[in-house]
Amino acid sequence: MKAKVFVTLKRGVLDPQGKAIAHALNSLGFPEVVDARQGKVIELDLGDAGGDQAQSRLDAMCQKLLANTVIEDYRVELAG
Repeated sequence: MKAKVFVTLKRGVLDPQGKAIAHALNSLGFPEVVDARQGKVIELDLGDAGGDQAQSRLDAMCQKLLANTVIEDYRVELAG
């Protein structure tokens, strides 16, 4: 089973990298970009872990290491 974990800053948390991306895109001739938020994607191969167990294990991984839940949100996608 494969999993993708998407980690992004919570709304209201300053995102200087996102601001730099938006500014750079504007400077490169893309004025339609009003704002940008930067995040990360973590791809995991879980072997033969089952669906319900995999979801709870992934939540534990995110809580303990993959996301700083004080300032970041995370979302998990599982693929068989």
